[in-house]
Amino acid sequence: MLVVDDEEAIAEAVRARLESEGLRVLVSLDGPDAIRQHAEHHPDLVILDLMLPGMDGLEVCKQIQKDVWTPVLMLTARTDEADKVAGFAVGADDYLTKPFSLRELAARTKAILRRMDRIGASPEDGPVRRSGLVIDPNRRRASVDGQEIPFTPLEFEILFTLAREPGVVFSRDQLMDRVWGYRDFAGGRVVDSHVARIRRKLDEDVDEPRFVRTVHGVGYAFVE
Repeated sequence: MLVVDDEEAIAEAVRARLESEGLRVLVSLDGPDAIRQHAEHHPDLVILDLMLPGMDGLEVCKQIQKDVWTPVLMLTARTDEADKVAGFAVGADDYLTKPFSLRELAARTKAILRRMDRIGASPEDGPVRRSGLVIDPNRRRASVDGQEIPFTPLEFEILFTLAREPGVVFSRDQLMDRVWGYRDFAGGRVVDSHVARIRRKLDEDVDEPRFVRTVHGVGYAFVE
């Protein structure tokens, strides 16, 4: 995996902790070098600081996601919700706010890697077909009325989780458990941001949803 942070002490501390977990870790201290290392080594995961000199983390995330999707855990010193939503919009999977514990970082990292292993494991059931939406878990593709929709693997997992059990209401915590493999106090905002992106790609009318409906005060369900 690749750790990108312009504060060398933080980058090396993260490297040491993750290597103690048996993971192979590369370090980059700026955006252009991160893009170069990503292209050269194709890491399984990128841990990416939002605030980088010259080229910020949002631009780095966009660049590395252009050709091959890579899960990204964003690190940010800001608490502004808009920054986190912007990170999700360019392809980040999750975020941690500085200062963070190395234990929490390691737990998030392993959860993302477990999810990627699950995605690449043995085939799931056959395609799910709902109201013109076809979700094929084996090919990891989804289409609406015959038109393929470019979901990220994380968005795909959320939609598949909902669609395979139409009418069942999933709380945000349950979706965090099912898809991310853990829960945290900010999980609701993370789930909401990803569902909003799924809806935009599905061209959903939130007031009269065709696919995903909001159950206010609880979570989400796939329309029966």
